[in-house]
Amino acid sequence: MSSPSLARTTFPSFRAGAWLTPLELGLLGAIWGASFLFMRIAARDFGALPLVELRLALGALVLMPFLWRARSALGPKLWPKLALIGVINSAVPFSLFAWAAQRAPAGIGAITNSMTVLFTALVAFLFYGERIGKRRAVALFAGFAGVVVLASGKVGGASIGWAVVAGTTAAFLYGIGANMVRRHLTGLPAGAVAAATLSCAALLTLPFAVATWPSHPIPVVSWLSAAALGVICSGIAYTLYYRLIQRIGAARAVTVTYLVPLFAVAWAWLMLGEPLTGTMLSAGALILGSVALSQRQSA
Repeated sequence: MSSPSLARTTFPSFRAGAWLTPLELGLLGAIWGASFLFMRIAARDFGALPLVELRLALGALVLMPFLWRARSALGPKLWPKLALIGVINSAVPFSLFAWAAQRAPAGIGAITNSMTVLFTALVAFLFYGERIGKRRAVALFAGFAGVVVLASGKVGGASIGWAVVAGTTAAFLYGIGANMVRRHLTGLPAGAVAAATLSCAALLTLPFAVATWPSHPIPVVSWLSAAALGVICSGIAYTLYYRLIQRIGAARAVTVTYLVPLFAVAWAWLMLGEPLTGTMLSAGALILGSVALSQRQSA
């Protein structure tokens, strides 16, 4: 039998994170990429607000055990902030992406969603006085150029400009929400915060969803897509995301942003036959390149 020291030399210890982190990042990118596919399928039958209500409610239910376990940490004075963040970070951007999904291919929303990282830095600079740096400034200009290129494109002869505006606005709201979470909810259990914000957003969206609920029958495929959007793409995905943040930190976990558009375009091409246009390629390269540039550490 080998001695312990020899065993370590001959057979190096295998860390789970060496393979688990890339696997979970890829899985999360695939799940969030699929969310744009599910929105594209279901939004036409449900409409934006009813679909978002189902997504929020189902996602909150999946995450509810986290909220129950940490309920004592969320005092009454905290709930107005949770409700506001729920609107800014979930209800409104989800609605904008669902509205865009009725009017443009799934890849369009996913590409604009990539601007979230850049908008988070921009909001921190504009409203919280954080230094933005030359590299991130260049990245922001490149990202905005990508948005302009994307908005100027057409799919099947139809303009997608307003869908791009909706997706970009949603990404900007995500940037505001990320800064609010970091400054007002730091130190609280992340899973509980996600459950609380989704629950508040679901309650606030409910009247609008009821008022616009479709009168026609909803196909089974749209119901299944809505269920997947809530349970998998919201509830399970958030749980996976927070696991990554706890293990590797937020800065590395956010790199999943690079994968989401790639998976979204691939899912839409495989499942719906949606084309990948030259405009989408050019805009995607500009936006994803700018995000990668902004995340590089200074030399």
